[in-house]
Amino acid sequence: MNYKVQTLNNISKKGLKLLGENYTVLDQPENPDAILLRSYKMHDMDIPASVKFIGRAGAGVNNIPLDKCSQQGIVVCNSPGANANAVKELVIAGMLISSRKVIDGVAWAKTLADKGEDVPALVEKGKSAFGGPELYGKKMGVIGLGAIGVLVANMAVDFGMKVYGFDPFISIDHAWGLSRKVKRAVSKEEIFKNCDYISLHIPFMDETKNYVNADLLRETKEGLRLLNFARGGLVNYDALEEAIEENKVAAYVADFPNERLLKMKNVISIPHLGASTPESEENCADMVIYSLKEFLENGNIIHSVNYPDCDMGVCESINRITVNHANIPNMLGQITKVLADNDINISIMTNKNRKPWAYTMIDVDSNVGEEVKKALKNIEGVTRVRIIK
Repeated sequence: MNYKVQTLNNISKKGLKLLGENYTVLDQPENPDAILLRSYKMHDMDIPASVKFIGRAGAGVNNIPLDKCSQQGIVVCNSPGANANAVKELVIAGMLISSRKVIDGVAWAKTLADKGEDVPALVEKGKSAFGGPELYGKKMGVIGLGAIGVLVANMAVDFGMKVYGFDPFISIDHAWGLSRKVKRAVSKEEIFKNCDYISLHIPFMDETKNYVNADLLRETKEGLRLLNFARGGLVNYDALEEAIEENKVAAYVADFPNERLLKMKNVISIPHLGASTPESEENCADMVIYSLKEFLENGNIIHSVNYPDCDMGVCESINRITVNHANIPNMLGQITKVLADNDINISIMTNKNRKPWAYTMIDVDSNVGEEVKKALKNIEGVTRVRIIK
């Protein structure tokens, strides 16, 4: 079977080669089976009914209409952690340039270009304006201990810093990767009251909007260097500006510039370079393309953000039925009744939910006709039915 894949942004060519000969990749194919993108904003896009999968070569999915996709039975997957090392390295740079005033110093040094033989003496005379503290021995707080946060925390340990982590929802997998030298903080308030450097690594959503606010910054340790390589909306800019004016915050490093930040003093605005490395782009593409192939060829869901992850391995039965549906009572009963009414025996079945949506995979030992597929699709709450040969 040949699958059509539409790309809305440039995707790593090396990654696209992983698709193989059964895939056609075009900017605007008719009736695409899947869409791959990076930062393209899809909210105003008419998504073709043929689309079954949308893959984001990156972590954030704010540019994808998740509710709309879920209602159309479209599985949306991202590539969490694929750019983690790239972001971690930029956090290191952010910590250093916020401490040592390297950017200001380099800019000042360029003003001496026409001073001839006086340059060395002028440098020695003026360099004291650009001094700053070392990282070694300072307290570092990391809020959000996912793939990136764990790497940042471990890196800070290697730098000889005293590291505190806060994440009430840390996963077991990420906890296993965290250095035992990272101390557990019980609240974000504890982090802000005690740490010299703080790096944010939490998702942006309604619950985390203005996560860093006036109340939090009012109690923060004076001279804080705050780094945000997660999302701009996590920090309240009114509170930030006030904290900078009161010397509570010595520097704010952000990977998401806007006009206000660019005009604010003691702010270092990096032009969204967190994942801008060739290795990161390839890793993101590799991960999301693997998810795409697993879903289209075997019905498996890996790294989804709107439906539950569900994996039954390679399809070795005569047919595999996959059903995207609402997470409501008696759904499994209705699905299995349709199969029983058509004398179809179930070999293996898996059902998982991610409220308010669920996903059911069924391997059967006989062919499934279009009439069965239609009957399943007619069940109230079912958004999509696929029959994988």
